[in-house]
Amino acid sequence: MTENTTHLPTSDTFFHGMAAYEPGVDVKPWTYPARAFGEEDIEIKISHCGICGSDIHTITGGWGTIKYPQVVGHEIVGHITRIGSKVDSKKYAVGTRVGVGAQCGSCGDCSECSDHAENLCTKGWVGTYNGKLKDGYITQGGYSDFFRCNNKFVVPIPEQISSETAAPLMCAGITTYAPLRRYNAGPGKKVGVVGIGGLGHLGLQWSHALGAETTAISSSARKAEAAKKLGAEKYLNSSDPEDLKRFNKYFDIILCTSFGVDTDWNALLNLLAVRGTFILVALPEEPLKIKPGMIINGHRSITGSIIGSPSEIEEMLAFAVEKGVRPVVEVVPMAKAAEGVSKLHKGKAHFRVVLEN
Repeated sequence: MTENTTHLPTSDTFFHGMAAYEPGVDVKPWTYPARAFGEEDIEIKISHCGICGSDIHTITGGWGTIKYPQVVGHEIVGHITRIGSKVDSKKYAVGTRVGVGAQCGSCGDCSECSDHAENLCTKGWVGTYNGKLKDGYITQGGYSDFFRCNNKFVVPIPEQISSETAAPLMCAGITTYAPLRRYNAGPGKKVGVVGIGGLGHLGLQWSHALGAETTAISSSARKAEAAKKLGAEKYLNSSDPEDLKRFNKYFDIILCTSFGVDTDWNALLNLLAVRGTFILVALPEEPLKIKPGMIINGHRSITGSIIGSPSEIEEMLAFAVEKGVRPVVEVVPMAKAAEGVSKLHKGKAHFRVVLEN
């Protein structure tokens, strides 16, 4: 990276972000109090923040009531401006380029945290935004100029990955990488990726890079060429009855990254081979309608996956460097965050939108 990080400004007691003031997709400038800076914390001057579908589900109230104003954004990349007294000053020297994903805190004591699975913490999981700290502070995210976070959830960014492409890896990247690793996608496995969008375009790349036979699954034929460029060897149009027959009981793993109001979940499950695994990383706002027989017959499994631990994110970044996996991004100025959010909400984004300060 050629960015000058020798003299980085630190924040004051207030940050300046783009916040939602009411349910909807509009965000406007907001000056708000920074969270208290602790001895285990790191302060980051944000250069980039990806726009995630989770941001829209949150600010619209689709996932439940939130307290407004709310600054969202959990695909943060920037440079360290300040570290607490208990932070490793070698790994996290001032000026180091780092990233933060969807989690900024955990209890540190439960069995999951002890097993380096902080993303599964059962006692003190804190989201990068709309999370609640012990002092009652509601966390504010990355559509801002600065961010503060416990150092355990801050990861260095390899120099081979640009900041604008590193940002989506902090959520979209790890959300798709971690479950494919966990369920052993690789040579000899047939993997189907549902949805060729912000998550799915990375899922295709990971699956291909891991050595699995990779098939893109979409509700139309229009993304076939794009999917091929992203590593898909085969393409399944889920609106075509003949395609559904051709791939009946075919996949060892299906990674579901997207859904629609009319998604036929049973038709997707029928694409799984005997003992196949259906991994849900998309998060519908409404309950799934599934026939139990689709699971029982064939010993199929349905599982979910939520982001990844800090150690998994570091592993993913190293793998991305090794295999050349990168998200496809459009960069929008932070001041025009509302335009970026609207673009994603309307389905007009070309895979990922990244805000830039």
